[in-house]
Amino acid sequence: MKSHIVFLASIAAYSLLALAEPTAKLDQSWFLAGENPEHYQIGADPDGVRRGSVAKFLRARTDKHEAWATLMQSVAADDYRGKRVRFSAQVRTENIGNWSGLWMRVDREDGSMGGFYNSQDKPIKGSHGWHLRSVTLDVADDARTLNFGVNGGGGGTVWIDELKMEIVDNSVPVDKMPPREYWRSLSTKPSL
Repeated sequence: MKSHIVFLASIAAYSLLALAEPTAKLDQSWFLAGENPEHYQIGADPDGVRRGSVAKFLRARTDKHEAWATLMQSVAADDYRGKRVRFSAQVRTENIGNWSGLWMRVDREDGSMGGFYNSQDKPIKGSHGWHLRSVTLDVADDARTLNFGVNGGGGGTVWIDELKMEIVDNSVPVDKMPPREYWRSLSTKPSL
């Protein structure tokens, strides 16, 4: 009788461990960066699905309003040099305290920045269902990498799914950071 109890207990313990293990893994090309990465975690969430895929997430482990981080990826710019590129994704948020949004940056061969936009002037705050967001930039002829992802600040979780990086024509406007006067009119400054 005791052997049955031990066997059943071991099956139950194994089942609990299996349930605790994530059923999806985040592709290793994605990484955590930003001002406060120690206050965030990233991963792939089978519960954050949209149309059958597994969403990527950036989740705060703090409610500090000023803390922020990014789930990001960096790719070679070879296929995009001299072109206009749009990064788009479906985005969902839960309890975002400060702001969240898609971003993209072009880094040039000489180390300078060839373009940047972080959506802070079009923030996603609070909790919202899936909706499409995008960032469009011109990629310099001497671009080295495209860096892109999603920011999260001030607590909460942001999910992204159905990501696309596509070349678009010049009829699609380029996203530009607002001038400094815009930021002076706000109580918070941009986190570049």
